[in-house]
Amino acid sequence: MLKGLFKKISQVFTTVTLDEDFIAELEETLVLSDVAMATTEKLIESLRQQVKKERPETIEQAKALFKREMARVLGTEPAPLQFSPQPPTVWLILGVNGTGKTTSIGKLANLMKQQGYRPLLVAADTFRAAAIEQLQIWGQRVDAPVIAHRPGADPAAVVFDAVRAARSRGHDLVLVDTAGRLHTKHNLMAELEKVSRVVERETGRQPDESLLVLDATTGQNGLAQASAFTQSVPLTGIILTKLDGTAKGGIVITIADQLHLPVKLVGTGEKIGDLAVFDPQEYVEALME
Repeated sequence: MLKGLFKKISQVFTTVTLDEDFIAELEETLVLSDVAMATTEKLIESLRQQVKKERPETIEQAKALFKREMARVLGTEPAPLQFSPQPPTVWLILGVNGTGKTTSIGKLANLMKQQGYRPLLVAADTFRAAAIEQLQIWGQRVDAPVIAHRPGADPAAVVFDAVRAARSRGHDLVLVDTAGRLHTKHNLMAELEKVSRVVERETGRQPDESLLVLDATTGQNGLAQASAFTQSVPLTGIILTKLDGTAKGGIVITIADQLHLPVKLVGTGEKIGDLAVFDPQEYVEALME
């Protein structure tokens, strides 16, 4: 799924003479691939130090150094999704409108059902009537029930009913679709904080995951969205959508470096099964193919 995202980066490594011309070309390629300038500078400086220390003699050795730098930023193993030993597990799904948030919830419910879980979907984005209807359609597609109130209802009240319904009906996973209107940021963040308090009161703990959905094609604008959420909500990871032929892919590195958040899931297409656990090692290998 990651082939082609970084074709140009691999092509930079055509020599073991990692001189200033090479460094300039690599730096330009990283930035054009949606790696933020600050992150690019860190990677370049670290690579310089490793080249001085280890003095690679072959192209493969040079590539291995760069792979190691990527792994240092991204990690080497997929970041696991967190489940509670005392069901129901509750995951909040956050993100601005238009990122594919509700669609990602439907795909995530499908993925979890394949793993044996019984998900319950929660339409807590009550600000948009269309969001409620969209989630209900996804519930029908994946054969998962949806807890919904009328448009404009208190999102925390919807979540309250959902957690209690999950417990009484034997659902072990609650997926909460939250509002995503950053233009009323103060009200939005107040709503999210209230939802978190309801989850904590009903389960005795904070939400097990608070996953932010980002559109990979928005590049650095996605980073700005993430920063806005992290100021008010304790995020646990990222769902990166549209990581297909239209995305440059470097935003993954920037997120890991600047937000210190793991990308846990990636959407790679429009089909119901086009959602997968993000494997940083696979990503690094694809980067250098």
